[in-house]
Amino acid sequence: MVSDKDTDDLTRKNKKVNLPRPSRVKNKTPAPIQITAEQILREAREQQEPEFRPPKQKITDPTELADDRLRKRKLFEDQVRRARQDISVWIKYATWEEKEDLNRASSVWERALEVDYRNHTLWIKYAEMEIKNEYIDHARNVLDRAVQLLPRVDRLWYKYIHMEEMTGNVAGARHIFERWMTWMPEQEGWLSYVKFEVRYNEVERARGIFERFVQCHPGVGAWIRYAKFEVKNGGDVVRAGKLYERAVEILADDEEAEQLFLAFAEFEEKCKDIDRARCVYKFALDRIPKGRAQDLYKKFVCFEKRYGDREGIEDAVVGTRRFEYEDEIRKNPLNYDSWFDYIRLEESAGNKERIREVYERAVANVPPANEKRYWKRYIYLWINYALYEELDTGEVERAREVYRECLNLIPHKKFSFAKIWILAAEFEIRQLNLTGARHILGTAIGKAPKEKIFKKYIEIELQLAKIDRCRKLYDKYLLWNAQSCYVWIKYAEFEKSLGETERARALFELAISQLELDNPELVWISYAKFEAEAPAKDDDDLLEEKRQCIKRARRVFERALDYFITSAPDKKEERNMLLEEWLNMEASFGDLGGVSLVQPKLPKKLKKRRQTITDDGPAGYEEYIDYLFPEESATTNLKILEAAYRWRKKTKFSSDED
Repeated sequence: MVSDKDTDDLTRKNKKVNLPRPSRVKNKTPAPIQITAEQILREAREQQEPEFRPPKQKITDPTELADDRLRKRKLFEDQVRRARQDISVWIKYATWEEKEDLNRASSVWERALEVDYRNHTLWIKYAEMEIKNEYIDHARNVLDRAVQLLPRVDRLWYKYIHMEEMTGNVAGARHIFERWMTWMPEQEGWLSYVKFEVRYNEVERARGIFERFVQCHPGVGAWIRYAKFEVKNGGDVVRAGKLYERAVEILADDEEAEQLFLAFAEFEEKCKDIDRARCVYKFALDRIPKGRAQDLYKKFVCFEKRYGDREGIEDAVVGTRRFEYEDEIRKNPLNYDSWFDYIRLEESAGNKERIREVYERAVANVPPANEKRYWKRYIYLWINYALYEELDTGEVERAREVYRECLNLIPHKKFSFAKIWILAAEFEIRQLNLTGARHILGTAIGKAPKEKIFKKYIEIELQLAKIDRCRKLYDKYLLWNAQSCYVWIKYAEFEKSLGETERARALFELAISQLELDNPELVWISYAKFEAEAPAKDDDDLLEEKRQCIKRARRVFERALDYFITSAPDKKEERNMLLEEWLNMEASFGDLGGVSLVQPKLPKKLKKRRQTITDDGPAGYEEYIDYLFPEESATTNLKILEAAYRWRKKTKFSSDED
């Protein structure tokens, strides 16, 4: 008997489903042939619905054959009627008729050409059918009509010529070539004609074709092919060299001239004429723009390394560096450092015309903005150019013209350069043209006055001992910048050097009476030193005069000290400088000096700290020196006593109330 437990175990085993164990993928690399989901679906559909293929029909008698042909012909006619413009249907129709009836096939081709006679494929297949069935005259007629209707289709001409050549009709093929050349085809057509004549050893005919070829296509490639033809077929090196020379005369300025010169130089090198090859290279490098001569430079350097001496190799290396600079300035014509390097390279080579050309190209790159910071580097191109013309070439007029053009180019209303005005004036002085130099400096003062120009002009006139001119220039100088202490001091020293003591003293008085001066302490100090000067000898007759000088100098210092106390109390550092100069001067007087007069007036130096402020806010502290003068010390002490008195009084009042 089977127990209930056994029954439950059997039931549990029957209900248990054993699922297949999943297999692990060992190779995870992609398959060499990828299969898409679309392809899988298509293959499954083909397996489920196999293509229906009717059984092959067996034709047993001529009647059935005729019926079958009629049926297929009717099918093709229906197709071309529905899709008249579909050329592939016509081709299938004509190909089927070719197997059945050549006349009908020809008729189909003709009908197809009526639909689209511009389709050259129809003409070619039509002709191929006639050629295959050895109807040469028919094929000739087809191709002749084709080239008349479509003369720009090269395949038709090639097919026509090939047919005539295969049939041995060389004269007919040549006649077709001549008809084709009247349409001036591309280079391949002409070269095919040349190869045709070469195959039949007609070198003169081929040469004549090349002459017409270079007239029709006067490009570098055509001339190079012509020259190589002469070397290869005729072996006439002289004729090939003349062809290269003719090409150079015609195409020296062509965009592809580099390839022509390379071929010409390589030809001369193969002919062992090294000097002519070198001349070709140098002529080409002088003629072709640097931006298009990259390969030419490389070939020339290799050539010189093989055949040249040390000088030639150096010249070739210069050419290579020249090309590098040309590439740099082509990328950025406003990179003036590249222009300077390029000019130095050309100056080392020593070719004056090339140096001048580079200078002209460099100065033609004017900075795009009228801001002085963009012109600072550019202006030195003009300066170097003028110095080169004057010192290296000796062309004085050209140097003068360079200075003139530069000065006319600078926008003086916005900014100017004192250096270029001074250099132009010094150039005229070297040429003994004093009038020209004065005119340049006078124009500079009128258009763009600067301190350097005034100084140089005064220096020139002083060397010429033109005192009146110097005074006029100093007057203009002060009129332009009356706040400059330097001008007042120099003007006074100038008058003093001439022995004009009263004029010098008057100038100092005018200077200190100005409302605004950039460095007033310097004027006072110079004035005091001027008054303090006395004869060097310590004779009894001169001693009194020396004492008077010291008194006048002290009065100047006292007036200066009063000026700083009353009119400029904030200028503490300048006041301290004045007192130190006064103290040093008193010490230099020896027994006549009064150091004790100055010492009580000296300030105390205090080291302090203050906060520094930047655009981003506070930036720490810095130390500085402050000056505490005697009157300020007394005022400070008085303020302290007053504050103490107020505090004491307040404290006493509070205690009384308590």
